[in-house]
Amino acid sequence: MTQAGHSMSKKNKRLILSIFASFLLVAIIIAISMGINSHKNSTKNAAAHALLVTSGNSDDPHAAILNTINATIDAINSKKIEADKILNTKKPKKKQKNALKGCLQNYNSNLADLDKVWGVIKGNPDNQLLQKPGYAATLTTQPVLSKTLRAQAGSSRMRAMDEGWPGWLSVTDRRLFQSSLLTPDVVVAADGSGKYRTVSAAVAAAPKHSSQRYIIKIKAGVYRENVEVPSEKTNIVFLGYGRKKTIITASRNAVDGGTTYHSATVAVLGQGFLARDITFQNTAGASKYQAVALRVESDLAAFYKCGMLAHQNTLHVHSKRQFFISCYIAGTVDFIFGNSAAVFQDCDIHARRPNPGQTITITAQGRSDPNQNTGIVIQKSRIGATSDLQLVRSNFSAYLGRPWKEYSRTVIMQSSISDVISPAGWHEWKGTFALNSLYFAEYENSRAGAGTSGRVPWKGYKVITDATEAQAFTARNFITGSSWLKSTTFPFSLGL
Repeated sequence: MTQAGHSMSKKNKRLILSIFASFLLVAIIIAISMGINSHKNSTKNAAAHALLVTSGNSDDPHAAILNTINATIDAINSKKIEADKILNTKKPKKKQKNALKGCLQNYNSNLADLDKVWGVIKGNPDNQLLQKPGYAATLTTQPVLSKTLRAQAGSSRMRAMDEGWPGWLSVTDRRLFQSSLLTPDVVVAADGSGKYRTVSAAVAAAPKHSSQRYIIKIKAGVYRENVEVPSEKTNIVFLGYGRKKTIITASRNAVDGGTTYHSATVAVLGQGFLARDITFQNTAGASKYQAVALRVESDLAAFYKCGMLAHQNTLHVHSKRQFFISCYIAGTVDFIFGNSAAVFQDCDIHARRPNPGQTITITAQGRSDPNQNTGIVIQKSRIGATSDLQLVRSNFSAYLGRPWKEYSRTVIMQSSISDVISPAGWHEWKGTFALNSLYFAEYENSRAGAGTSGRVPWKGYKVITDATEAQAFTARNFITGSSWLKSTTFPFSLGL
């Protein structure tokens, strides 16, 4: 994220910037469906429906919302045409070409999401949310995670595990899950003992738009490939044999002509993705700068006992709602970054030895608008250093995070922080950028690196002392965990 790329023409730069700027609006509109009906899907084409929208009426919330969607679809299609024109006629350089292809991929994903939203809105014209005064007018500035889904009841203690199963599951339920979740649909084995030799082949054969989980069991071994779970492959489950035994690895990176987005060893877009007992790895090394091990754009995605190993930009928590439990994440610079709503619980988050002169930053959160309900929450976890860094720790400074975007939001709470973290705790991005508008907070952390007396004096930084304020960042409230975490069968804590 900080390494300079090849030069671009001003026109190409403007195009790419405008593309990314529009993602916010798309994400906000998607929030509408979460507040109305998160289960209904439209099978019709959103662009075709857009032609049916009548002229806007600020007194008609239903029409106003549809007009907003219509305008967004038009904007996306316009930028798609412009990007296609550059790709086909301007002969851009490799790095520019890859960036534009990434933008087009995101556009297609956004259009698919808008299609679903359109179906929900059209199918629920009398929904009470749409009748609230001013509701439609505020949709373009409402958080990505709708507040209407937030007040859910549930246990606040960490669920006990019995042979890998959550304590709240009855014997009958455990048997059901053993037959449905852990019985694989297909087996991947590099030695040929499964149906497929590669994970990519198994994903390609999986059904599209499935409402049922599709279990891909990946036997122990090292799988050297880049894997993408596209948006149409929903409810895919990767089930490994242990994070030290099942490893998916590759080495794409920014230095060798790729983009940060496309460098991911594994990229997940399809909703409802689950992974257990697997390591996602990028072996490009510190000298290759941006090199992502795992990129997650899947809504309601969860990872249990997984590893994410790389150096700079290890884990790209790109967008939507994500949950990580009992995972091991290691890297150097901005190694957990992105603009999803992500909660990490009971995870080991370790800084690695970087290149000489580099500063270690664990998080780089990308909230670009104060109304987005996105952020990185690290709860009940352990922040420390790998053995290779411990040996030379005095040569490097390490921080909990820095503000990638203007309204960057990261909360560290109830976690153990080793003295590898500098007393200041947090690091600037560039000069005074975002220091007043960011939200960096700490709550009830422990160990030598958790002392707050020497922390940064920024306006946007705070020590949370009120449990009520901290509750806003629990899995129950921050990622609407009451409505979906139980279905993952992974352990979790909804509260403090």
